[in-house]
Amino acid sequence: MVVKKKTSKVEAVALDEEKLHKLLGEGVKVQAGSQLEALSEEQMGGVLLDACLHTVAVVYTSLQSKNPLRRAIASALGSVPAWLQEQTVSCLAGCLSDCMSSASSDRYPHIVDSITACLDGFPLGESCINKLLPEVLQFLHKALSEYLHQNSGLVGRHIAQAQLMQSCLAAVKTSMLVVQRSQDTISMALQAQPDCCRLQDTLGDLLGCYIHILTDEEFIQSVQSTAGMAVVLLIRSVMGSGDDVASVVCSLLRSSVQDLDSAPQWLKQRCEGLCSSGRPPGVSLYLCHGALAMLSWKAALPGPQWEQLLLLVPNTLLDLDVRYIKESSTAMVVARVLTLWSGAALDCLQGQTQLCPPSLQQSLSGGSDLQRHLLEHIYSHWEHPLDGVRHQTRSLFRNHLLIHQHTSPSVSDPTEDPYITDLTHNLLGLEWHMRGKFGSLGCLVELYGAGYLLNIQSQLPSCLLGLMGDQTLAPYASDLLERLFVSHKAQLASEAGAAAGETEAWMERWHQTWVTPLLHGLCRSRLDQTTYILDYFLPKLLRCSPSSLAHMVQALQDMPPTGSRGALGALMTCLRAARAQGVIPSTESGLWGGLVPLPLLQQALIHKHDQVRMDALGLVCESHRSTEVLTSQEMDLIRHFLLPNLNSQSPGIRQQTVSLLKKLLCRVKDSTQLLQKRLSQKRDQEEGDTDQHTLHQYKAFLRWLCERLLEVLLPGASFSKCLMSLHLLGLLGQLFGFSTGTSPDVFALGEVVTSTYAQNVLYCVASNFLEVKQLASSLIQQLPPSAVGLEVPERMHSILQAALDLSTSTKPFDSVTAAHLLNLLLPQPHLSQSLLHCAQQQGLDYQPLSIPAQASDMLILELNTLAVVQFLLRCLQSEVSRAEASLLQAAASFPLYGRAHCITAVLQHLNTESLSQTEQWRFLVSELIAVCYRMSDVVSPVVQSSSPEGLIPMDNDSETSAGLQKILQEIQPRDTNDFFTSARELDTQQGDSHTQTPSLDTGGEGYRVTAQMVLVCCWRTMKEVAMLLGQLCQSLPLHYTNDNMYTHTGLITEQQVEGVGLYFRQQLLQSRHRGAFELAYVGFVRLTDMLCRSGSEALQQLPARWLSEVLEEVKSSDPSSKLCATRRSAGIPFYIQALLSSEPKSSSCSLLKMTMRELIALAMPSADKITDTSTVPQVHALNILRALYRDTRLGENIVPFVSEGMQAAVLGFTSPVWAVRNSSTLLFSTLITRIFGVKKGKDEHSKKNRMTGREFFTRFPALYPFLLNQLEEAAATVESDSGQVKLHPSLFLLLLVLSRLYPSPMDGSSSPLGLAPFMPFIMRCGRSAVYRTREMAARALVPFVLVTQIPSTVQSLLQELPLEPGPKLQQNRIHGTLLQVCSHAHSIFCAGSKTVSCFSLFRQNSCVVTRGAFVDVLVCLCGPEINSEVGTLRQKTLSVFTASELVTSCNSSATFGPGSTQYLLSLARVGLSAGVEFPELWDGPQLKTKLLEHLLQCPQYEVRELAVEGLLRKLEEEEEEERKRRPEWLGETTQSNLTSLALRETHPQCLAKVLQVLCVLSSSDELPWRDGARVLSLEEVLLHLLTLAQNSAHSVELHCAALTLASQLVIWLVNSDLQSLSAVACFAQWGALVCSCCSEERPAEVKLAAARVLVKCTSTLLTSPRLPLGLSTTVSLWRSLFVLLQDEDQEVRDSASDFISNVPAHLLSTGTHMAGVFTCPPAALDSGIGLLCRLFEVWVSDFHFAFDQDDDDFLFEKGDLNLWAEPIQWVKLLHRHLGSLILTLKDTREPGSAGLDQFNQIHTLAQSKALSSQQALDSLPALPQFCCTIEHARLTLRQQRAALALEVLDRLRQRS
Repeated sequence: MVVKKKTSKVEAVALDEEKLHKLLGEGVKVQAGSQLEALSEEQMGGVLLDACLHTVAVVYTSLQSKNPLRRAIASALGSVPAWLQEQTVSCLAGCLSDCMSSASSDRYPHIVDSITACLDGFPLGESCINKLLPEVLQFLHKALSEYLHQNSGLVGRHIAQAQLMQSCLAAVKTSMLVVQRSQDTISMALQAQPDCCRLQDTLGDLLGCYIHILTDEEFIQSVQSTAGMAVVLLIRSVMGSGDDVASVVCSLLRSSVQDLDSAPQWLKQRCEGLCSSGRPPGVSLYLCHGALAMLSWKAALPGPQWEQLLLLVPNTLLDLDVRYIKESSTAMVVARVLTLWSGAALDCLQGQTQLCPPSLQQSLSGGSDLQRHLLEHIYSHWEHPLDGVRHQTRSLFRNHLLIHQHTSPSVSDPTEDPYITDLTHNLLGLEWHMRGKFGSLGCLVELYGAGYLLNIQSQLPSCLLGLMGDQTLAPYASDLLERLFVSHKAQLASEAGAAAGETEAWMERWHQTWVTPLLHGLCRSRLDQTTYILDYFLPKLLRCSPSSLAHMVQALQDMPPTGSRGALGALMTCLRAARAQGVIPSTESGLWGGLVPLPLLQQALIHKHDQVRMDALGLVCESHRSTEVLTSQEMDLIRHFLLPNLNSQSPGIRQQTVSLLKKLLCRVKDSTQLLQKRLSQKRDQEEGDTDQHTLHQYKAFLRWLCERLLEVLLPGASFSKCLMSLHLLGLLGQLFGFSTGTSPDVFALGEVVTSTYAQNVLYCVASNFLEVKQLASSLIQQLPPSAVGLEVPERMHSILQAALDLSTSTKPFDSVTAAHLLNLLLPQPHLSQSLLHCAQQQGLDYQPLSIPAQASDMLILELNTLAVVQFLLRCLQSEVSRAEASLLQAAASFPLYGRAHCITAVLQHLNTESLSQTEQWRFLVSELIAVCYRMSDVVSPVVQSSSPEGLIPMDNDSETSAGLQKILQEIQPRDTNDFFTSARELDTQQGDSHTQTPSLDTGGEGYRVTAQMVLVCCWRTMKEVAMLLGQLCQSLPLHYTNDNMYTHTGLITEQQVEGVGLYFRQQLLQSRHRGAFELAYVGFVRLTDMLCRSGSEALQQLPARWLSEVLEEVKSSDPSSKLCATRRSAGIPFYIQALLSSEPKSSSCSLLKMTMRELIALAMPSADKITDTSTVPQVHALNILRALYRDTRLGENIVPFVSEGMQAAVLGFTSPVWAVRNSSTLLFSTLITRIFGVKKGKDEHSKKNRMTGREFFTRFPALYPFLLNQLEEAAATVESDSGQVKLHPSLFLLLLVLSRLYPSPMDGSSSPLGLAPFMPFIMRCGRSAVYRTREMAARALVPFVLVTQIPSTVQSLLQELPLEPGPKLQQNRIHGTLLQVCSHAHSIFCAGSKTVSCFSLFRQNSCVVTRGAFVDVLVCLCGPEINSEVGTLRQKTLSVFTASELVTSCNSSATFGPGSTQYLLSLARVGLSAGVEFPELWDGPQLKTKLLEHLLQCPQYEVRELAVEGLLRKLEEEEEEERKRRPEWLGETTQSNLTSLALRETHPQCLAKVLQVLCVLSSSDELPWRDGARVLSLEEVLLHLLTLAQNSAHSVELHCAALTLASQLVIWLVNSDLQSLSAVACFAQWGALVCSCCSEERPAEVKLAAARVLVKCTSTLLTSPRLPLGLSTTVSLWRSLFVLLQDEDQEVRDSASDFISNVPAHLLSTGTHMAGVFTCPPAALDSGIGLLCRLFEVWVSDFHFAFDQDDDDFLFEKGDLNLWAEPIQWVKLLHRHLGSLILTLKDTREPGSAGLDQFNQIHTLAQSKALSSQQALDSLPALPQFCCTIEHARLTLRQQRAALALEVLDRLRQRS
């Protein structure tokens, strides 16, 4: 690719007046540089030379930093002859000195930049700086001092503060650069005058500035970090590189003055200020950074102090990380500095010429205390929310391994290194949801090779591929996989390198390891998993080994079909990835080298599964070369793909389709340019003909594509199809344009766009979907104007009138349509005349500006926008006046929000920076702001009332209630509440005598107005006012005067902006309606963003002032305050959010810190007595904190305050006030989400939303003592000796937080944040009398027990259990202990012997809850493990089961008391484990056959249900072949029990499970149906099931199970040829049942069951030539199948489309489908209708009459809820297939008289419908597509349907 070289932009040179006159007075010309070049040594003196040098020097020091002329001057001066260099330096130094001595503070940044430029590759400049060194350093000190002084006065001015920080950073960096480049000069000067030196004082002053920056927390981190480096650099420059430097730096890190004696006295005095005990923690961090960055670590350490410093730095950083670090940005700095330290340590070890010192080697080797602490840091931060921290942590781990390698050079094999081996096993043993694990394993692979890990865990490839379904883990897993297979391939190649001819062997081994698991995964995995494999893994694998593609294709062809996706989907995935990587080319002779046959690709393009279709489309569209020519086959494949895939409900699939087709169209465009270029060169005639033919093919293809996409934009088209078509048409317009034949464009797609097509696109603007509106509006502007017709005056006027009518509609979405129509009309030159005509019709005083004859498009747009806004403003002003008189009339006839929305939308497309009519705009802005305030005054009494939703006034404030009572007086009859239960009808004939409601001029039609309509009018008006005011403030240029008294002209003034801000304040703080204040917040955010960016000092300080005011108001609020204390404080949190989010993220966030401190102080419980004065502010503070913690824009800046927020939430639960507890609950829930992340699955305790205890307390160290103290306090209240329930308010919260933690890999090491102190209190909580608390305590205990301590902990818990019951037996304590034992179920097999000793306690215990928990422990112990101790325990457990109530059937208290069901379920689990799940592990076969029988016959339905669920689960796990072998537990007795249950069970859920089990069993064999001793026939069973299904509509699960089982019996009866008359009657009843299950209103589960039933009976019933169900029932089933294929639920459609795979192969049309292949629903629907037409030829001789009768039934109208079905497309589909069927008729018999009468009747009906539809369409108003869209679409469908039916009937009459 040829890249055009960027042209340098030389800006103007800015010279002040004095310099300019001086240069001109000297008569200097512009060619000063050329004059210098012309000088010779003989012309050493002279005025001209001095003038030239001075000119160049002045220009150089005056240029801005990015001006390329500065570099040119430096180059010219650098090339002056040697004899002139000294004079040049003097001249340049003189100019720089003048600048430094006479500059004002605003010139400091420029001079600092000039000093930097002199040191940037400019030797003469560097000499100049050395010459002026003291003066330069003094200037830099002066600049820094000035910056430090200015910073204190810029509080609240974020932009100015940010600019100052950048200037300060530049000054510090420049001073460092000067010191570095002048090292020798500084040393010589200090040595020459060691006691009294001017330079010494200057350096001391600079050091003082650095120290000030370091200790002032108002400075941003980048400045402080640079200052830390500057301190160390200056110390090194003064003291050299000896051991003393390290000693001084160590002293600074320790904050100790003892080791500063080696420094000079002046340096020591300055450094003492840095060693104060109260310095901020960040000082040590920045000094560590400076020590690592500014000191040299590349070689052997100079002395022991350096060694000490090297070890002190990480200890200091780790101590800071544990104790002080709160901000994520600071954590990022710590991580970076630690990584920097590890690199320095590695440099030291690599630079040692001799052996490393033993002490250093011991401290840095793996397993040392330092390395252990580093590993703790790594494990605590590898899941950090910041990517940068995670990246640095991974680099630190890699360096950690390298350091260990260098400290142990003698051990090269990792298997012989115990530290590496243990570390590897620990990492592999961790859960895979830890993202840091992947990077750490990748480091091990990098250093030790993939073979090392594969030898330890051979299943690692399959394990990692299994993680590819998780989007959060897929990138990490794929990176690790890439490292593994690349390393493994290199290892295998190197091992086989010595043996020749072994390439195939080791490649086959590599394929077995990596490719085989991949292919199995692609065939069997979930679709999302294959998506991420394609995105992340396959391209990397093919890049590593391109030759593996042939192996993949061959293996997939040899693989047996598995699953509906199968090898076809896997093949498409592999080929797509290979095609995108350029592994396979595309050729005309055969697609992709003949790797895939064309019919197979056609099947993949219409496959049922989305990802298979996308992979196939990607294979066609994606190419390694953008200029690759499309083949005719590829274009045919796109034609085959497009129409069935336009109507996709999945947004992801639509996005992928558009993206892939865009790649294809880009290929067309790029290859077209290539072909045209080749044609213009006129090389070979044959090649030219081929290229010309390709261009003709392109033109035909693009025109076909454009026409197909335009055709589908019909009334009633689905949202998804419109969206896809408009997207693709937009791409065509963007890439090729819609030019007509008059242009030179080769394709001229505009010729395809007829007027009808363009109007259909225009009517899409009326869609209810915003995205369709936007795409249609954008497309209209690209279409040929002649086709759209907007320039035609009549057309423009009608659309304008429609837009104006829609802007006053009571339907909110109509105003959006109106806005889009107005925006389409804005570029039209004659719009103002149409507006004037509309104004005259309405009687408005309106006169637009005339447009000049030769006006530019920009001017036309501005004048039209001005005219439209003025017109809408006049209308709005009139309507506001009427609304002020009657809000009810406004809500019914002219809601105000539509006009305001149109004004906002029109202004959004205007470039406000280049307006010509400024005075007109200023006046208009003032009017707009004024009318906004009036609108707000009209509606604010409603949205600010105490109960806006119901308009029930409870306000005591006279100001508010007066306006509200007026509205209520108007809309509600006195002394009644009828208004809230029925609509109020405003009749034109008479008014209400009570309320004197003014009549509405509606032409005789009464309006029904409800309170909801009034409310919608009010809150939407508030919304649009907020959006309009926000738009005005954000987009219009501001009129203000800056600090230099320069006036910036603009359209909106500072006073207007401040007034808008005060308006927003009032609305946000006083509105009660959530819609009103949420949308006012959106407008206020626009305003606050503008305030920070404005150049006005007054406006910049407004957020800080407003924030202080509202916080003071919150502090002083009480129940009488106007602030809303209910509704989660209403708009107050939004107000504060907007103010805080406007603060730049790069600033010090002073407003956020101040606000959080204030709010947390208010949120904490007051030590004084609780009063309303303290409660209301506390509630507000809790609600505001919740909003701030939820605000994503505050990002990681809010994290430092999480600990305090959690404390406030937990302590809030102890308040006696309900409002405080409620707000604390909401805050606590938000903080849980903020800490642990958004819930990523249905599992409440999934480890994706958890973190290790060490990571939690490292990130929030303040919570460690707080949670410990609170838990201790709560645990002291749970003892249940007294029998009373004592529930500490915060106990549940504490256990909930602790239960979300899990063990850390380093939990065994000592740490100040150890988890051991929590354990005794959590165990004590298990004694609570509250059952839920005991459960939570058991779950919370898990992360606090180390893996190595689990056996001992379980043993100690069991030892607490009493061996026998006693008088003081505490059941709660026993139960809690057993739950805690159960929580460690995966590791308690070691406790078997102790458990056996507790059986006596179990037998003699009367508490069934405790006994149930004991049985649960037994179930856990008797798992799949095989050893003698567990075998003994199983025998004991079996004896417990046989002696239990489940077997003995005795009605003891355990059967009926509290907790009895739970106890019996625990026993039932024992029975299931012994009888069904692991029967081979339990002895006593004679007993096991009876276990299941006892469970199925248990009186408690919960036990029966559990047993049947266990059976179903076991049957679903087994393959069909295993079920046929009849396992031991599945005998005739079990089957009889199940069939009896199916006939007698009364509990619906249990019965449904029984029927599901029977469905699985009957699929492989016939069941013996018995009712007691009586054997039932299949007809009797079928009738029973049909009755059951009809009567079980209340239970979806039972209904579906009965339907499925009945359908299996029907198929069995049909196949057995034993149908009796009763069976045939049952068949009809069954058919009616199935059809009823397919209707639109049925639940999705029922429709899914019906779809599966129809799919299973396709080959047996639907396509049988014998018609076993009769013609009518069969056709009804087909119709139901077609209904399901057009259902809105995608899962239902996909399931129904499977019928095509069961159609016999001889019935499928050749070339379109293959037997057993799954297709997408649209393709299946098309094939199904064609198949039914072919079946009619077989079934009936005079089928045409019967089918045409059904034709009218098939043409159902789209239901209100179905957004996917397209009635017109369905009608056209039927018409096409029926037309084709009629053409195939040959010898048709004459119909009888009855048939002819039927034909005439249908024909007459169709004619009448066509006529009535056309008449109804003609009666609609103008442009009905906009004003009555739904009615127009419905009538169009009726008319189209009747017309097509008439055409089919006429064809049939002609054939007859």
